[in-house]
Amino acid sequence: MRDLWLGITGVLGSSWKASRGRLLISGFLMLLGNVSAPLIAVFLAVATDATLAGDTDAAVRAAVAVALVALLSLTMEHFAHIFFFELADLHHLRVEREIGDLAHGTAGVDQHERRDYADRMELLRKESWEIANGVQTVLTAVTLSAQIVLTAVLLAGVEPWLLLLPLFAVPPLIAGRIGEARLERAELATAESRRLGWHLLELAVSPAAAKEIRLFGLQGVLRQRQTAARRDEEVPLRRAELAGLGLRLIGQLIFAVGYVAAVVIVVRSAIAGERSVGDVVLVITLAVQTNAQAAGVVAVAGALQRNARALARVRWLRRETELAADPVVADRPVPPVLRDGIRFDRVAFRYPGTETDVLRDVTVHIPAGATVAIVGDNGAGKSTLVKLLSRFYRPTSGEITVDGVDLRRVDPDRWRERIAASFQDFVKLDAPARESIGVGDLRLAGDPGSVPKAVHRADAELVIDRLPQGLDTHLGKAYEDGEELSDGQWQRVALSRAMMREEPLLLLLDEPTAALDPLTEHALFERYAQSAGEVGARTGGITVLVSHRFSTVRMADLILVVADGGIAEAGTHQDLMARHGLYAELFTLQAAAYR
Repeated sequence: MRDLWLGITGVLGSSWKASRGRLLISGFLMLLGNVSAPLIAVFLAVATDATLAGDTDAAVRAAVAVALVALLSLTMEHFAHIFFFELADLHHLRVEREIGDLAHGTAGVDQHERRDYADRMELLRKESWEIANGVQTVLTAVTLSAQIVLTAVLLAGVEPWLLLLPLFAVPPLIAGRIGEARLERAELATAESRRLGWHLLELAVSPAAAKEIRLFGLQGVLRQRQTAARRDEEVPLRRAELAGLGLRLIGQLIFAVGYVAAVVIVVRSAIAGERSVGDVVLVITLAVQTNAQAAGVVAVAGALQRNARALARVRWLRRETELAADPVVADRPVPPVLRDGIRFDRVAFRYPGTETDVLRDVTVHIPAGATVAIVGDNGAGKSTLVKLLSRFYRPTSGEITVDGVDLRRVDPDRWRERIAASFQDFVKLDAPARESIGVGDLRLAGDPGSVPKAVHRADAELVIDRLPQGLDTHLGKAYEDGEELSDGQWQRVALSRAMMREEPLLLLLDEPTAALDPLTEHALFERYAQSAGEVGARTGGITVLVSHRFSTVRMADLILVVADGGIAEAGTHQDLMARHGLYAELFTLQAAAYR
């Protein structure tokens, strides 16, 4: 009940902020339209009695009144819906903007990698229009209540016991609420299947996946899996819907019993001369309206519950965003230059919702101005170290310091302004090449010379020169004239984006050249290492390279070998080879594979 009340007040408050004028006008028009409906029964009763009494003038006046009131009811509701549509559009924009702001409002990415978060966000995305249309539902509930009260007053005027008739609408209402609750549980339980079905559909229409799907003959398998995913989604939903339908049918049958009893009793009273024929017409008409009102109450109650659930998810998202906030006050500035560097002091980390540390007791000093390589097997924790350096996550225990200052006390947004990064799972931004690269530093994106300089630093001139309109070429299939790039070309664009920041304090390269051949990667990193040395001499900036190719990392000032969630070895290439440890073993094995 609390969620229902919060949903009603929330949607009215949000709609008031979106457009108070449209809210007031649409509410007034709907109120007029709804309270007009019971008056039709009153004038029909008057017309009936006047006709039977032979009073032609009174009968005509009553008939005209019936027509006018019916016209008023239809007209008011029509114009009310026009205002509702406009208000819903404005409200939907506000809702989507808030959801987007909240989703972007966390400093880290831990929420976005949780399955329960993804399930709820999928439902929230689906229900955003439910929230937008909630104002119509709320006002319908208010005006329908006014209509029910007026109907009850008119029925009581004929026979006080007829006030019991609206009570027969309660069972359909209860049945509707139970049915909606079952459907809600089914929707939440099938969110994963729904997401899988959409993913498989996206694969079916994706140009990038089309080649492998056809090469490996996966069409049939993917169709079967998509069908199975949709079946896993639809079967529980259909069962919940059928169960709700059965409950509503029982509720409507209970109401029908009360309706028939009321009509029979009033007709008998009319036959006995205790009531006029007009009273019979009044009761029959109002009883029919009461039936419609009962159906309306069920529909509105269900819509209110759906709206309340959707708004409850928005409140959940607000709480998630608040809980994601670091309790440590970020009151220290980012140093203009690094002098000591970055230190990990007994850092441990586990991903939210898991019970195993992926990093344990990591203690290492990364000197200012150094080029650092991180190597290790897949899943050893290399990318997790990069995420911690980026402040996408906070250490579960231990401390990361920058020039002696706890990184948690540095504002994450200000810290990231001094970071440049390129990842293996880089974004393929469908936009003009100039924009796709320029977003790497929005402060310099409008500078005509900044993007070409970044392209040069990334050694991507050949990719840009081959584009029909150079940097002004649209990239990706979102545009009719868009140019689709190979993975290697996209990787060069992503590297150019990372090079937009000329003097970062931290350059993170997490497998950024996986789509390039070893020789090209080696030459590229030699160039980066030279540039990093120059930047490091001026600002103390650190370059961190994550790679699985050992031939590339040998040029680094410091190599960190990650194994079993910890730093197994650390040193230069020469030092590590001389130790004949894990690094030397892996380097020798990989070198032998290239001979």
